[in-house]
Amino acid sequence: MLGTFLVRGILRTFPLLISLGLVTVAPSFAAETPNAIRIGVATAGGGDPITWGGSPGSVVRENKWLESAFGDTEVQWFFFKGAGPAVNEALSNKQIDFAYLGDLPTIIGVSNGLNTKVLLASGQRTNLYLATPKNSDITNIQDLKDRKVAIFKGTNGHLVANNLLLDNGITERDLRSINLDTGSAQAALVSGSIDAAFGGFEYIRLLNDGLIAVPYSTHGKDPKFTRQTSLVGRADFITDHPDLTQKVVNEFVRASHWASQEENRDALLRIWAKSGTPYESFVVEFEGTPLAQRNSPLLDEFFRTRYQVVADNAKDLQFIRRPVNVEQIFDDRFLQQALQEQKLTDFWVAYDADGVTPSAKSTP
Repeated sequence: MLGTFLVRGILRTFPLLISLGLVTVAPSFAAETPNAIRIGVATAGGGDPITWGGSPGSVVRENKWLESAFGDTEVQWFFFKGAGPAVNEALSNKQIDFAYLGDLPTIIGVSNGLNTKVLLASGQRTNLYLATPKNSDITNIQDLKDRKVAIFKGTNGHLVANNLLLDNGITERDLRSINLDTGSAQAALVSGSIDAAFGGFEYIRLLNDGLIAVPYSTHGKDPKFTRQTSLVGRADFITDHPDLTQKVVNEFVRASHWASQEENRDALLRIWAKSGTPYESFVVEFEGTPLAQRNSPLLDEFFRTRYQVVADNAKDLQFIRRPVNVEQIFDDRFLQQALQEQKLTDFWVAYDADGVTPSAKSTP
């Protein structure tokens, strides 16, 4: 049976005591088989059943591949309106075992003492959009100075927005920035109660409906201004249940393979549209982009470099206090095995740090 849970905001349990060093967890000497495999998704999602778009992970959900792989063991999907920060709290409280999570929230969690591992990429090079009310005089990033701008803080779009500001000679301090989730920011834009908002492809629907303007996006620009997401797992769960972890990774790699084939583009976008984000929005977001590049699971040099840059920038901008060496959080053992078993070691192109030059390596 599939257990589906929509979590509206941060789960109200004990706070992040583990990250503060106030709670320790005794090691398990005989790990019991869990009653359920619990997966968190850093978005509220939509549809019935609830799902999300833009990631091969939703292909796993749509086809119930995990449910088939685990048989009598229940698979539970949790969707978080509170996005990355809420997912981190659920991971800390051991309320979920795995998560679809963005780069910045992953780094913030690790810096705060959360012991998670990045197992594979699950949505690369996602664009960021600058949205404004439809009659706004804002035409570029520089025009945001002294304006009221919504940013969903603590998410993987937050840091990209800051980097775009810096690239244009201003900082977040030059704005009147406010923290709004995606739904609240969209409503505020339409009502004209804010001057602009940074967000994802969810804004394309409002653009197509003539309700907002989008004067800038990272589409087709330097990949350093894109966002990365991955499948992460709790380190203790991975240690206790490597066999179960391998099953999960196998199905995500299977989905990445299917979602990377151009003949499946239309079917893929229609699966994603079941989340409530229109098909046309995904057409725009993925236009001119090879699916195999966006849906690759590889933890290649580009992906690893982006995470380290995120960690370094987060420290410089005081999003985190403790530095993070990302090589300590990548664990590609299960990905490597899945690629070998599914004969996919040469299917995807691995990229160098710039995200443009193919690497000599054909495996992560």
